[in-house]
Amino acid sequence: MFGIYLKRELSRRKKAALVIAMGLALGIALVITVNSVSAGMQQAQGKVLKSLYGLGTDMTVTKARTAPTSSSSGRPKFDFDAKSDSSTTQSSDRVMTQGGQSLKSSLVTEVAAQKGVASAVGALSLNVTKVDGSFTQGKAKSSTSNSGQQGGPGGQNGGGSTGAPQVQGGGASFDVNSYSVAGVDVTHQDLGPLATSKITTGKTFTAAQTSAKVAVLSKSYAKQNKYTVGKTFKISGTKYTVIGIATPDSSESTTDVYLPLKQAQTLGDAKNKVTTIYVKATDSKQIATVKATIQKNISGTTVTTSADLADTVSGSLSTASNLATSVGKWLSIAVLIAAFLVAALLTSSAVSRRVREFGTLKALGWPSRKVTRQVVGESIVNGLLGGVLGIALGLGAAYTVTAISPKLTAELGSTGGGGGMGGGPGGGGPGQQAASAAKNTIDIALTAPVSVTTIALAAGLAITGGLIAGAMGGWRASRMRPADALRSVS
Repeated sequence: MFGIYLKRELSRRKKAALVIAMGLALGIALVITVNSVSAGMQQAQGKVLKSLYGLGTDMTVTKARTAPTSSSSGRPKFDFDAKSDSSTTQSSDRVMTQGGQSLKSSLVTEVAAQKGVASAVGALSLNVTKVDGSFTQGKAKSSTSNSGQQGGPGGQNGGGSTGAPQVQGGGASFDVNSYSVAGVDVTHQDLGPLATSKITTGKTFTAAQTSAKVAVLSKSYAKQNKYTVGKTFKISGTKYTVIGIATPDSSESTTDVYLPLKQAQTLGDAKNKVTTIYVKATDSKQIATVKATIQKNISGTTVTTSADLADTVSGSLSTASNLATSVGKWLSIAVLIAAFLVAALLTSSAVSRRVREFGTLKALGWPSRKVTRQVVGESIVNGLLGGVLGIALGLGAAYTVTAISPKLTAELGSTGGGGGMGGGPGGGGPGQQAASAAKNTIDIALTAPVSVTTIALAAGLAITGGLIAGAMGGWRASRMRPADALRSVS
């Protein structure tokens, strides 16, 4: 009886049912769209942070920045012999630790021993500046000039005079090339600078290559310099063999060359030194506590978490994320509340127009609870219909955003910490950015993924909207008396 009556009443009031369903659908569609776009922005921010951190890294530990001493300006210096023949090409490499700051390798073990730390890996970040070219010596030439004056006894013309010699020609032509080198702990490559890249050609380091003169190059650097697997190149006179080409998982890696950590330490004259310690916490929810513990127990260091890095990300990605968080969610909530109220009011109004119907049913013996159940049942069906339409509209909007894939930019600048940020070796982290005070811009394509949780949320909202509308309409219907039906008869 309930089902038959429900089907008949919904068929009779198709227009009213569709209006209620569409009101709920618009609110639900907006919620799905905002949630999916917000999820896409979180993924985009995750890609940005991955380009700064090693995969799985929760925080980094670096040396607290100190003022440079008077004896070390930190600027590269090159000495060449200006008397060299033009046929001789001169070349010199200057290798410096990233930012001029380093930590003792023993601190990696100390950090790993702190409470809440699952693992810790050290890495060394180097900047290599290569200058090569040649000098061309100038040639000294003397000029002879005639005075054109008579002089001397007998009125003879004066002879020509020789002027001071002048150097003509000569000069120098030098090329300057800078690139970044990351020293990798080959025994723990799942955490650190190489973890965000995949080896697409060749192979990665093995645990036995701790001191081997081998290298992995980034795809862009290898392409620029026409390096392939098996070729060799030199850094400060040391020859390295290319064993692999790495492609970053997201964005363009700012690390050009990866070496075993010991080789990088030898190259940078930084024995038993690291510039960054990558840390993975045992519990991602306790990162702030682990950060405080490390800063308390290990002095002279700065600990940086992903939350700190997120504050340094600016550009359109940050602006859009703030809008989605502060405006979009509140707007969707307001629209959803309005949709619920409209559904409740329309249901209540429909009940008011059915006085004779409900009064007659009560006169035939229907109890108030049965009348209420009938109204609530109709409202839930309207809510489910609105949920189906809303999910369809929301999926369509999310698909449209993903298909268009609008480009957002993320600018990775230094923080207010003045360089205390933990940075990825080879320029892969904010340590380099704090040191150079420069901004690295990354383009991210925005997507709008819809999760099962979002669909479940939409279904729950649809049912909730139906229950709210049904509760208000059912309460009004339950208060009707059989006499009301008689009074409505004209």
